[in-house]
Formats: sequence, structure tokens, C-alpha cells
Amino acid sequence: MQDPATRRELVDSATLRRLCVASDAAGARQTLSHLGAVGATGMLLWLSWGSVWAVPLFMIHGTLLNFLYAGQHELSHGTVFRTRWLNEWVGRLFGFVLFYPRTFDQVQHMAHHRYTQDWTRDGELARDPYTLKSYLLWMSGLNYWYTRWRRILRFSLGIVTEPYLPAYRRAELVREARFHLAGYALIAGVSLFAHSAAALILWLAPMCVMKFTHQLQNTIEHLGLPHDDNMLTNTRSTRTNALVRWMAWQMPYHTAHHAFPGVPFHRLHELNKILFTDRGTVPPTMSYWSFQLAALRAFAGGKTEADYADDRMWLFEPTRD
Repeated sequence: MQDPATRRELVDSATLRRLCVASDAAGARQTLSHLGAVGATGMLLWLSWGSVWAVPLFMIHGTLLNFLYAGQHELSHGTVFRTRWLNEWVGRLFGFVLFYPRTFDQVQHMAHHRYTQDWTRDGELARDPYTLKSYLLWMSGLNYWYTRWRRILRFSLGIVTEPYLPAYRRAELVREARFHLAGYALIAGVSLFAHSAAALILWLAPMCVMKFTHQLQNTIEHLGLPHDDNMLTNTRSTRTNALVRWMAWQMPYHTAHHAFPGVPFHRLHELNKILFTDRGTVPPTMSYWSFQLAALRAFAGGKTEADYADDRMWLFEPTRD
């Protein structure tokens, strides 16, 4: 991570202290509005199942379910609610829904923040360099769900091999995976006993099929940027609209978030203004679609991520004359 002294030069301490105060009210508004949208689209999907209206509702509902991870991410930072136990237990609920246990997510994600873009220590870089095939598989969600389900099964068997997971947390991670597995088995058993497809229609199918929508946010944040320790250059923000920023819990302001991860989601627009707009600068920024087009061009012709230098940006929008 970039030297804290260097980052402190960007925002004065009084302003930073003010920005870092979490809010139960702001957290409740965001959480309840997102869950309310999931509930509303789920109800409409259930009522319209078998009709043509089910198709767009399925897509919207699945997208909203997947973007609950943006909330889990913030809950893992402990910045959604000022009341600590709310961050803990709402985060556990989201993690259960998303097949992404909270403790694992928190430990992995803290390694990501501490060692952003460090191939050997960043928990979110524990993969081989992308090829076109592996990138498309990841974007589709197929590899994503395979790794998530396989990890829960592996951890539940006591097999924890990730080097970024400290040994003293491993018993906790195994316990957590076993609780998840028991919960999923219970849901499956009740569904079979009741001859109900509700869990499949309202949860599993839309969430799994629509994963690619959330992958747009996942992949844009760091791919194709320098593997250095400067948060202002190794993290990308997203140029998008207010609706998507709401659904993504303001994570399109991702450069600002990485520069000061203690700032709650609802203050990131203000932090972004202080860091960039007020200085007449912009962070590395692309739209979802321009990024995807650039990635596909970069991997065309058999090229892989390993063909590009780690010390400079290699995914960017083409200049316009």
C-alpha cells in the first residue's frame, strides 16, 4: 500500500476524520433500499414466471442479487453502519446468499488492500495471468462460481491452502464453511421435501446466470493497471450513472476507496471530489463497455496478460483525434 504519509498529504486530517465517520442511517437507507429492490423484483418474477415478462425481471433480479457483493465488501470494511454488530451480521447474511463467507472475504480482501497489485500477496490476484479463454470464462461467471463452491467444500473438509490466509484464522474459516454448507443442505432438503422451486427461481438461477453483470465491476477495478504501490495509479474508477453507483454501493469511485478505505461508501463522492475534481485531475477511469472492448482487443491474437509489462497501464481508452 502507498505510504500513509504520502496519502495524508492529499486530505487534511480534520477532513479525513469527518469523512471516516460511519452512519447507521446512511447504512440502513442503502441496505434496505437494495434489499427492498431485490424483494420487489423477486415478487414480480415469481408472479410473472412463465410469461414473457419473466425474462427482463429475471435479469434485473439476478443483477441486483449479484451486486449485493458491493454491500458485503463495504460491510467487511466495517464502514456501512456505525454499530459494529450490524456490519458483522448483515455481512454474514449477504455472504451466505452469495456463497462468499464473510470471514474469508474479509481476510482475503484485507490482503488485497494491503498488497494491491502484488502478484504474490494480493489475495484477489491468486490466479494465473488471463488468456482470452480464461478471461471470458471468468466474465461469464462459470469459473467464478466453480471456485466459490469448490472453496466452501474444500474448507469444510479442513483443506485451506491459500498462502494469504494466516494460519491462526484457518480453524475459523473451516468452521464458517461448515456452517454455510449445513445451511445450503438444509435449504436443499426443505425444497425437495416441499417440492418447491422457489430457491432455484428466486435465488440460484438468476444469481448464477447474471453473474456477468457484476463481473463488469470486478474486472475494471485493477486489470491492466501498473503493479505498483500507488493507489492513485493502480486502481481504476468507473464512469457510469447514478443508478449503477447506487447498486454498486458507490464502488465506481474505486480509486478514492483504495486511497482511503476507511471512508464509508456514502462519502466516497465527496472524497473523490477532494482528491481529483478539486485538483483538476482524474483517476484512471473508463466506462464498463470501453474497458471490455479494450480487454478483448488486448487478448486478441493469442496474447495473454503475461505479454504486457507490469509497470505500466496497458488497458485504456483509445485517444481520439
